[in-house]
Amino acid sequence: MFVVAGESLIDLVARPQEAGVAMEMSAHDGGSPYNCAIALARLGQTSGFLCPISKDTFGDLLMGPLDAAGVVPLIAERSECNTTLAVVTRNARGLPAYAFYRKGTAERDISRDKLMAALPETIDVFQIGGFLPIEPEDAEIWLDVVEQVASRGAVLSIDPNVRPSLISDFDGYKRRLDAFLDMAHIVKVSDEDLATLDGSLSIEAHAKALLARPHVELVVVTMGEDGSRAFTASAEAAAPIHRPEKFGDTVGAGDSLMAGVLTALADRDALAVGRLGALDAQALEEVLRFGAVTAGLNCGFVGCNPPSRTEVETVLKSG
Repeated sequence: MFVVAGESLIDLVARPQEAGVAMEMSAHDGGSPYNCAIALARLGQTSGFLCPISKDTFGDLLMGPLDAAGVVPLIAERSECNTTLAVVTRNARGLPAYAFYRKGTAERDISRDKLMAALPETIDVFQIGGFLPIEPEDAEIWLDVVEQVASRGAVLSIDPNVRPSLISDFDGYKRRLDAFLDMAHIVKVSDEDLATLDGSLSIEAHAKALLARPHVELVVVTMGEDGSRAFTASAEAAAPIHRPEKFGDTVGAGDSLMAGVLTALADRDALAVGRLGALDAQALEEVLRFGAVTAGLNCGFVGCNPPSRTEVETVLKSG
């Protein structure tokens, strides 16, 4: 099973506002790990989501797409806490900016015992990221869980999805993130994540530093309109973005790409410790291409709407 751990939330997306008119918002299910779990399921993977879901109305909204995609909610009991909210606005380039409301919410209604009891017996890949390193008390619990999963021999994958607006102590956050990165085998980051963590380093230097960590074998960097790059200790590759016929927005694009990359790695029987670093440049390019098409098809919609495997393969065969 592909287990994705991290937050689910509701994006309250602000519509373009006219002078003198009250702001209107539409509610969309979201959260980077939540999106990734759904994208994996739509690509044909057995996907489990490790995150408490609220009993409130927004929790019902979150459960709908999980059920429709066939994602297994690993924590079956719904939380009494409210759902995390993110207010989403867009800049002139159409890229989303977020303000979060998550104090005492369902995705933080966790304990070590609750999470460990919810883990399936067999875990092939444990995908983590998003909010896990942000709060010290949450990170301590999640680190313990990740260590236990690592001891079972699962591949650990991380997409930190750095959110500066949520972080009050950035130095502390970086130390906690370092602890997660030191356990990961796959690291997926955006160029914006890297610039936020250390703007003085090039992408190549960041990739080299990540690959020097104890277990990292593969680094994937997304660069918006400039496509994506992949690095191992012995090879690297790049792929352009896939442009949908009609553009919606970029919400969930990185999460869809992550699911596409993991799926393409599984297709090559490369999702095992020691095999990731052995991929050559051609294999890396093919993996990135699968991820790029998955992300591009998602961008044909407003909000996160990952494609099916059939849709991705149709594009790949036509190109």
